[in-house]
Amino acid sequence: MSVQTTMWLGFAVIMTAMFIIDLGMFSRKSHEIRFREALAWTLVWVSLALAFNVWIYFSMGPAKALEFLTGYLIEESLSVDNLFVFIMIFSYFHVTKAHQPKILKWGILGALAMRGVFILVGIGLIERFHWMVYLFGGILIFTGIKMAFGGEEKIDPEKNLLVRLVRKFIPITKRIRDDRFFIKKKGVRAATPLFLALVVVESSDVIFAVDSIPAVLAVSRDPFIVYTSNVFAIMGLRSLYYLLANVMEMFAYLKLGISFILAFVGAKMLLADVYPVPIFFSLGVIVGVLAISIAMSIIIGRGKGKPS
Repeated sequence: MSVQTTMWLGFAVIMTAMFIIDLGMFSRKSHEIRFREALAWTLVWVSLALAFNVWIYFSMGPAKALEFLTGYLIEESLSVDNLFVFIMIFSYFHVTKAHQPKILKWGILGALAMRGVFILVGIGLIERFHWMVYLFGGILIFTGIKMAFGGEEKIDPEKNLLVRLVRKFIPITKRIRDDRFFIKKKGVRAATPLFLALVVVESSDVIFAVDSIPAVLAVSRDPFIVYTSNVFAIMGLRSLYYLLANVMEMFAYLKLGISFILAFVGAKMLLADVYPVPIFFSLGVIVGVLAISIAMSIIIGRGKGKPS
């Protein structure tokens, strides 16, 4: 059995066990996830990702370990930007904190499947058409500039194509009924606003993947590294949402840092044939930019909070 086959099997065992524990046992009943629980699960997922990174180091070598860590940090930073969108979606559909975990749980499961398809397609396109590297790099630079100077992002679910299709073919209730996605109303099966919120979350992840997958492909073309770094970041997204949802305004400059990271990895793709940027340098830039943007947010935020 090859090393990578062993790693795939080990990864499958770890994820299956964590699905059962996190998304099964502890999330069976809808409840509001409070700060302590969110912090505990965030630490669990970060620790698990770092432990998996150590396993990659000893099994596949330091180069693959650096690729995984860089890809994981890219995905984790982009996931933080996704949290703003989740907040707007839940606010629009008036989803209570007790019902949000169920939507995020099913949203994560859908995202894992979609990311797998996108990764295979992305790698296949690059291997068959090398010029796709420049297209992906251009998309990342454009997205980074747009994120930095495009102003606040707005969500209008009623303009979402999938939402309009659901409304066209499925009756929708006006009120949320417990935590159910579907109910029977006068003998007819109808969807609740929770299902519409899930549809918007899933469709939003398609848009997120257009940025995140090319960003990680700038670091590695190994399907194992790209997919596992994606999965660890996505699996920790739900707990990270509850950890940061109430303090997102504190990180005003984080979005600017994320936009710089997107532009940087886009430029890395464009320069790949001229000057391959070393992976350790990429990791240093990403860590440095995140640290600076977080520090600026805290320091400048405190300054604004002081009375004049």
